[in-house]
Amino acid sequence: MLHIVACIKQVPDTKIIKMNPKTNTMDRSSAPAILNPYDAHAVEEAVRLKNRYGGTVSVLTMGPPPAVKAIKKCVEIGADEGYLITDRFFAGADTLATSYSLTMALHKIARIKPIDLVICGKMTIDGDTGQVGPGIARRLDIPPLTSVNKVVEINKEEGYITIHRKLEDGHQVLRSSLPCLLSVEKDINEIPYSSLPNMLKAARYQPVIWSANDLEDIDRSLLGLKGSPTIVAKVWAPEKPKGGEMLQGTSKEQVDRLLSILLEKKELFDVKEAAK
Repeated sequence: MLHIVACIKQVPDTKIIKMNPKTNTMDRSSAPAILNPYDAHAVEEAVRLKNRYGGTVSVLTMGPPPAVKAIKKCVEIGADEGYLITDRFFAGADTLATSYSLTMALHKIARIKPIDLVICGKMTIDGDTGQVGPGIARRLDIPPLTSVNKVVEINKEEGYITIHRKLEDGHQVLRSSLPCLLSVEKDINEIPYSSLPNMLKAARYQPVIWSANDLEDIDRSLLGLKGSPTIVAKVWAPEKPKGGEMLQGTSKEQVDRLLSILLEKKELFDVKEAAK
């Protein structure tokens, strides 16, 4: 029986979020918080592996108390258990401090039930770094398998997993010892509609919540802002492109006008080239 832990994050919906023009920072209040899409596919894959081989799926996240909603969404997908680590000491964490905090929580979970596989989304849509998963693997001293788009086989008895890893021109077949960590692509699966029993279970579910004090042997100097060597010196929104022309009229009129513009651009380019 496998014990799979999916590390997830609640993020602002970047399709809706706006930038504050005065501070050039994300206005997180302008968008709803959602389960990171890559992590949703990680949880779905963990559930599929549970159904295929038997076992338990736990989810782990670090965040403010409202992150409970993301855990409930994972239970709706099919996860069995959820853990939230939340504390002011975790605030302001970069990817290094985040991977440390999650690793310490994984150690505590492993003492309750040994972990065979850790699975994460490839990256979060609010950070796009893809660093937390490999950071966890490094701290746990287990193999990190990134850009995974297919799990071929898990053999717990012989202690290995076989996966496909996405490349630009195909895929790479890898076999790794267990336990290990996977960071998965979105195309690893499709997430179906949740079943009514799972929705009812998620509505009632209350995850295990731990503070920094609940994590054993933790070094507080490695938590949150204090443990984050990354410094964001400046953030700004790109300037809106200037000029341009809105094409009007029928489809044929728009196409004719577009061709005219392209020809004008080409003639101008030819003149510049001839003048060289």
